[in-house]
Amino acid sequence: MDFLLENILNMVGFLVGLSIGIISIMGFRNTGSPTLFRLTIAFFSISFGFFVIWMGYMLEDFIIKSGSIERWIQTLGIAIQTVGYFFIAFSHSIKALFPKSKYFRTVGIFPLFLASAVQLEHIFRSISFILLAYGAIETMLSYFNNRNRGAISVALGLALLALGEFLGWYSFVFPESILYSVSMTIKIGGLIALFIPVSKVPLKKIKFDE
Repeated sequence: MDFLLENILNMVGFLVGLSIGIISIMGFRNTGSPTLFRLTIAFFSISFGFFVIWMGYMLEDFIIKSGSIERWIQTLGIAIQTVGYFFIAFSHSIKALFPKSKYFRTVGIFPLFLASAVQLEHIFRSISFILLAYGAIETMLSYFNNRNRGAISVALGLALLALGEFLGWYSFVFPESILYSVSMTIKIGGLIALFIPVSKVPLKKIKFDE
C-alpha cells in the first residue's frame, strides 16, 4: 500500500510541477520576464525529478520486482529537484553565490564523486533544505518590506517544500514509517502554494505603446 501511495504521489508531483512549468514558460514568452524564465527552469527541473523517481517506481513495479526502488534512481531524481530549488531560492543572486576561482569550484564538487549513492542523497536533501529555508526567510523579509501579498504564498510554498525535504531525509531513520509519504504530500502542497502567484502572470502577450 505504501509503495502504491508513493508511486501515486510522485506522479502527482510530476504533473503539478509540469503544470506550473508550462504556465511559467507561457508567461515568459508573453512578458519576456527573466524571473519567469528562471522559474520555468526551476519547475521543469522539479517536475523532471519527480518523473525520474516515478519511473523508478514503475520499473520496480512491473519489471525489476525487487521490493524497493533502486537507490541511484531516487538519488538522481532528488539531485534534479535540487537544481530546481536552487533557481527558485536564489533567483537574481545566482552568479554572486558562485566562487570566482575555478579551483574552489573543483574542490567543492570533487567530494561528491567520493560519496556513495546513499550519502549523495543525504547531501542533496540537505542542500535542498538549506536552499528552500533560505528562500522562505528571504521571501518573508521581502513581504515585511513591500507588503506584497503574493510573497506570503511564495514563502509558504518554500517553507512546505523545505519541511518536505526535511521529513524525506528523516524517513531514513524510520524507513518503515509513513514519513516519506507525508513528506511527498507536503512537497506537493508547497508546489500548489507556489502555483497561486505563478498562475496570475499574463497568459496573453502584453502590447506596449510606441
